[in-house]
Amino acid sequence: MDMLLEALTSLLTFESILTVLIGVSAGLFIGAMPGLTATMALAMLLPFTFSMEALQGLIALGAVYMGSIYGGAFTAILINTPGTPSSIATTFDGYPMARQGRAYEALAAATIASVVGGIVGVIFLLILAPPLARLAVAFGPSEMFWVAMLGLTLVASLSSDSLLKGLLAGCIGILLSTIGVSPVGGESRFTFGYPPLQGGIELIVALIGLFVIPELLTMAAEGRGALPDGGELRKKEVSIAKIARRIFSKPINLIRSCLIGQVISIIPGAGGNVTSLVAYNEARRFSKEPKSFGKGNVDGVVASESSNNVMVAGSMVPLLTLGIPGAPPDAIILGVLLMHGLRPGLDLFTESGVLTNGFILSMGMAALMLLPVGLLGGRLIHRVVIRTPYYFLVPSIAMVTILGTFALRNSMLDVGIMLILGTAGYFLRLIGIQAAPIVLGLILGGIAEQGYVQTLMAAVVDPIPWLRLVSNPLSMVLAGLVVLGAATALVPMWLARKGLLDKVDANDSGGSS
Repeated sequence: MDMLLEALTSLLTFESILTVLIGVSAGLFIGAMPGLTATMALAMLLPFTFSMEALQGLIALGAVYMGSIYGGAFTAILINTPGTPSSIATTFDGYPMARQGRAYEALAAATIASVVGGIVGVIFLLILAPPLARLAVAFGPSEMFWVAMLGLTLVASLSSDSLLKGLLAGCIGILLSTIGVSPVGGESRFTFGYPPLQGGIELIVALIGLFVIPELLTMAAEGRGALPDGGELRKKEVSIAKIARRIFSKPINLIRSCLIGQVISIIPGAGGNVTSLVAYNEARRFSKEPKSFGKGNVDGVVASESSNNVMVAGSMVPLLTLGIPGAPPDAIILGVLLMHGLRPGLDLFTESGVLTNGFILSMGMAALMLLPVGLLGGRLIHRVVIRTPYYFLVPSIAMVTILGTFALRNSMLDVGIMLILGTAGYFLRLIGIQAAPIVLGLILGGIAEQGYVQTLMAAVVDPIPWLRLVSNPLSMVLAGLVVLGAATALVPMWLARKGLLDKVDANDSGGSS
């Protein structure tokens, strides 16, 4: 407790507060730019931390990390483009809200949810780091396979219009994930003799291509901006207190989304790319109005943003206790720790407790700083997007996305892949195949393949090798969740197809009235 108070005292200085403010603001700007990721933001900041004290350097990194993950919500809501992979689910309801003239409501809801998620993640990290780290260690190849399969069951909920089209989109994403060198055997696949393709398709490149380019082509074809001209909200609709009451009136959604974000974020390799999608799916599944999701339901925005901001502190659990980066940005933070002679482990919380607790508490301060920075920045960016004519907005966004794509690996090949995927995504959208299941397949395809192959290689001497996939209680639980998730998604569809679901709903409404 003494170390915690000493760490808190070290944070309550003008220098630390200014560092957090600047870090959050810079991270928000970078996260809102398609192609600029949290990893890139921390990598750009890294040289500046060499001249800082250990605590100040970690405070700056934590603030930029928190701000960049949150910043992805801005473009997700305003132009239907997730600024970061963790904001994919925010587009599902955030952009429809913006098209309805409720953009600032969506931005405010995302901000409040992000603040809550960030603080909850910090609390979990402070109190439950050691036991959560032991849970992370329990996830081997077979468990990672079932985690990926559990994520793939979301395809059904992401394709409410047509399950067949959703499955087709998921298969396209899985196929894209196989391009490049095999993660286990090292074979080159689908490179067509072109060596640069051995690196595979970068997730951010696919994200920009499948989300940004189709939206830009649609805006250009229809001669409209990202938001309607009448998108300014009336005063009574922009009350922050009203939006906060709306969010906190459904605490179960917040609590469930934060818990989902915490559990998934401690699994190395899963990261925030999956947390928001799973939390969104569960919010939709337990909602009394599931059909309103995807059409502007604020609960979808809250679920996505609260869960992905829990991930910032949640992914620090395996990093600080085991030295295992839970997400790509954490590898940079690990490098800073080692540079200052700090070895991850339980001793980090005892021998260097003031510094470690100071770093953790600074992420909580960064989460609180999201509220004023996000609300002011959201209002400003909202007005800019509304007032910019589409013939300026479209080429400006196109230029930023091309520059951001090139900056990822300084590769024109990435730009070409982005444009090809974007053009294909535009035509796929015209026939009802959406980008979200494709990206989901791309994210989870490699995880599922690696877990499956590694499990079978370890079971090569077993009489029935595939039984190794369910050889321990945790694998069995995850496999059961996969079956349950698939059933809860497919059974209502089957009932609706048979005409039974409408009868059940009619009987329920008649009895209640």
